[in-house]
Amino acid sequence: MKPVVTLFLCAVLLLVTTGCWNRRELNELAIVVALGIDKAGTQYKVSVQVVDPTQIAEQKGAGANRAPVTMYTATGKTVIEALRKMTTISPRKMYLSHMRILVFGEALARDGIAKTLDLVSRGRELRTDFFIVVSKGSTAEDVLKILTSIEKIPANHLYASLETAQNQWAPETTVTLDELLNDLMRQGKHPVLSAVEIKGNQEIGQSVNNLQTISIPTKLAYAGLAVFKKDRLIGWLNENESKGYNYIQNKVRSTIGLVSCPKGGEISMEVFNTKTDVKGKLVDGKPQIDVLIRMELNVAEVQCKIDLTKQETFVQLENNSKKRLRNIIQMSLDKVQKTYKVDIYGFGEAIHRSEPKAWARLKKNWDEQFADLPVNMKLDIKIRRMGTIINSIIEKTKE
Repeated sequence: MKPVVTLFLCAVLLLVTTGCWNRRELNELAIVVALGIDKAGTQYKVSVQVVDPTQIAEQKGAGANRAPVTMYTATGKTVIEALRKMTTISPRKMYLSHMRILVFGEALARDGIAKTLDLVSRGRELRTDFFIVVSKGSTAEDVLKILTSIEKIPANHLYASLETAQNQWAPETTVTLDELLNDLMRQGKHPVLSAVEIKGNQEIGQSVNNLQTISIPTKLAYAGLAVFKKDRLIGWLNENESKGYNYIQNKVRSTIGLVSCPKGGEISMEVFNTKTDVKGKLVDGKPQIDVLIRMELNVAEVQCKIDLTKQETFVQLENNSKKRLRNIIQMSLDKVQKTYKVDIYGFGEAIHRSEPKAWARLKKNWDEQFADLPVNMKLDIKIRRMGTIINSIIEKTKE
């Protein structure tokens, strides 16, 4: 009797088992790794960078000269409409789950990016771990057409380069979809995105000839930060101004700074440990910001005559490092407060945390008050290591 009951239960289970009802075969999908959105009159021009799987593996022969990715573009009143229109020229449906980078064209960014974010925030296929950037001086379509070295897939190049630049150089910053949406929704902080630009001849960069010489003619390079007022691009920060922003945001993991030597020349100092605390307060009823930055440095390269065996030398180098850091941060503050007059640092949030009652009054015209907001800096910098030698080789060769 038991075997009969078991067989009956198995049969019932088979009837209710759905199996892979929503399966998607790889040979039916176009794997999108980068999405570009440009303005086209009152419509959107959408570009996608799709992986060509036959070109990712090492190949020999005629097929090896083909590009590793394919570009599709379409125009529509909405982003999703343009993506669906691509089925008229692509044999496969666009699949966005593996997207690495989203590029907004400069013209679109100046017009506003809020509407275009609805699809990427609402779509079920999209994850939120891709980076979002703005093309500077070109369209998003042009950026996605450039072929890159080392990383075969240009989208992977853009993703890895931005991540590496933030970790090792500091003027750039990675922004994911969640972070961008959070900045757009918050009071007391406006968004920033990293800017990417094309260096060299665009026409050459769009062909495999771009990869056939040691010195690549056309490159994609990150170039500081794009400043937004709500969802609209209003300007740019250069390298030092962007680095100052990242110091305030506690986003500097490592970088190199040049510090003046007492008798001329410079020392390259490696920043390897930073910690920033931002606090808001009221002084005589008016808001102020205190920024405390703690930093540790290593001596990375000496290009001057200096004696690193003396304690007073370290004290002087630490003081010079403070002056250098203060100038970089002040440069960023001056540009943003005097030119753009939008709080990209989140100082309004710092006031909100410390003085919530006052914030209810201040938030109504915060950007106007931000333009004249006093920012007090306190810098604590220590030199920890000198490297594997004490004094410079330059010093030894002069003896």
